[in-house]
Parts: sequence; structure tokens; C-alpha cells
Amino acid sequence: MITETLTYTTRWKYNNTQQISAHAATLIFIFGKRERLTEPKIYQEMRTLYPNADIVGCSSGGNILGNQLHHANVVATVIQLDKGSVQLGIKDFTTEDDLVKTSEELVNQLPREGLKHIFLLSDGLNMNGSSLTKGVNRALNHSLPVTGALAGDGMLFEETLVIANDVAQKNRVVAIGFYGEGLHISSGCYAGWNEFGIYRRITKSVGNVVYEIDHQPALHLYKKYLGEYANALPQSGLRFPFSVKKSMNAKDAVIRSVMAINEEDHSLTFAGDVKEGAYARLMKSDIDGLIDGSEMAACQIKQSNTKNALGLVVSCVGRRALLNQLTDEEIEVIGEVLGDNVQLTGFYSYGELAPHSDEIVSCQLHNQTMTLTVIYEE
Repeated sequence: MITETLTYTTRWKYNNTQQISAHAATLIFIFGKRERLTEPKIYQEMRTLYPNADIVGCSSGGNILGNQLHHANVVATVIQLDKGSVQLGIKDFTTEDDLVKTSEELVNQLPREGLKHIFLLSDGLNMNGSSLTKGVNRALNHSLPVTGALAGDGMLFEETLVIANDVAQKNRVVAIGFYGEGLHISSGCYAGWNEFGIYRRITKSVGNVVYEIDHQPALHLYKKYLGEYANALPQSGLRFPFSVKKSMNAKDAVIRSVMAINEEDHSLTFAGDVKEGAYARLMKSDIDGLIDGSEMAACQIKQSNTKNALGLVVSCVGRRALLNQLTDEEIEVIGEVLGDNVQLTGFYSYGELAPHSDEIVSCQLHNQTMTLTVIYEE
């Protein structure tokens, strides 16, 4: 595997000497600010540079390149696989569509023979992440590891975009299938948040919209807990996600962040489903907890060798909001664990997709986690 990186200001610029020839590139990841990705020439110029490569990417809440949050508005990582290949599945959708069916059809575009792993990139505001994972797991019958993310839009929450062999578009989802016996792919996922307060029951919800908690208007109760932070909703909700589990006795819980509020019906909209009858508890964290969580995610990676490798890094935009000027530290600790041979690239998202562990293949939607996908060639 060979990788090289570029950044964009008024044109694409290599960060070091070009190593991959124009026709040899296999795959390119582009991550950037939504306002810049609306410029068609960003995709068009990359397509001219690498006419044969599959080009994918999305808008972000911050761009990761190497061991840092990169200052460039748009970043790209070009990959040449020596022993593997990729194929894409692409679907456009509307909010009226059956998103579970859309997600199932997306994955069914990918040939199954030799398929080792799927990485997903989706519109982060109009796609229900729970519907996405449900459709993907149904198509695969929970038999193949899947990771990925929901696109971000900084702290604006206005529009998110996805690149899939075309200029960036909203209402799009892409599945990148990795093929080849020579590929070794491992993932890690960890949060670093702590629960506090009492468990409360979700007494009225539809999909990813919660109307009542303990028979009280959900927004009223949430504002009561947030205090002074309530004036900055929904952005401030990223600092106080919910831990949600099916029952009081359930062992596994998922983290859900508030993505939107409705002052008229006093509801909270989350990135994924929060089922009626589930139990929820507020969460909080500190700088050390988040950095430790990133280190734990990196420690879950089953490192294959010391050859050049690709590390796809997806962290929640809420983590960046809390880390603030120390954001680089959660990225640096990953580089320290994985080693200099792993080229890190990624972004801050509105939702992370990964199994809970290597033992549980089913893909899950997460919020507020650090999620890693590392691709080695044997």
C-alpha cells in the first residue's frame, strides 16, 4: 500500500512528493468544510489528477490528517492498494423513503465474493443512523464487519454532503466495499463518557424523535438538566448525550446525542432511534476521559504488521466541542499507539458506525465515540 496526502486552498497541493501515478490510485478520501465542498472544482480537479480512482468523502466538523486536526478546509488521502480492490454502492434518498430498505439496497449493490469489509459515509442530517445500520445488517445477515460515519457540518447543523464519484451531494449514502485476501482490516470503538443522575424512561417516542421522558415534555426536562447550557441548544446538547438501553437490566447501552430540538412540540431529535420504553441516563465527560477513550479505541486495533497502512479516524463533533484547543491530543494518542506506519485520515462526524467489538459483527450507530478502521496489506 502507498498513500499520499493533499490539501486544498485554491487548488490541490501535495503535502510531499507525489508517489502514486495518475492511473494507479485505487481510492481517494476527501473530507472538508461543507461550504467548500459545494465547489464542484474540488471534485473535478481531483478526478483530473486521478482518472481511474474511486473518489469518496463528505462534509465534516473538522478534518483529521496525520496526527492532528488539520487547518486546511479540505484534505485528501490517496491510496494505492497492491493486494486489494474496492467497489462502491451509491444510493440517493429522500426523507419520505423507507431508509431501512434504501440501506439494504445500497449494500446489495456490492458483490459478495471476496468482500472483506464495508465502510459507509452518509448524509448526517437526513439519514436516520439506526435505519441505516438496520438495513445494512439485514442485507449482510450480520455476517460482515461494517464501519463508517454520518457526515458533519461543524456546529451549524444546516446541511451535510457526500462525495461518491461525483460532486458533493446531500441525501446520499455510499458504501465502500474492500476486497482481497491480502487485506487485514481491524476496527476499534470507545467513548470515555460517564453516566450521572437517575435513569428515566422514554414514555413517548417515534423513531429518533422523543416527545416525553417520564411522562414529561422531553425538551423541558432536558433544559432543566442543562441549566445555563440550555440557551445554546442544540449545539450544547453535544456536551450532554444520553446513555440509552432497552431495559434496566440490559448490559449494553448506546450513546445518543441531541441533533435538533422542537420548541412547538417540545421534542428532541437524535441521530438514531430512541425506542419508547427504553431507559436513558445523562452523560458527561472531561478532557482526560475523552483522550483515554481514544487510546482505548486504538488499543482495540489488531495490528497486522509495520508496513504502510491506512487508519480511518472518525470522532464525534461533540468530542471536539469539549476538547476544544486540546483536540489534537486525542488524535496524537492514536498515532502513538498505532505507529508511524499508519497514515491517519478522517473527520469529526454527526454519528459513528461500528460494531461494539470484534466479537459482535453487527454494525451499530454510536454518538460521542472515537471509531477507528485500520487497513493493512499482508
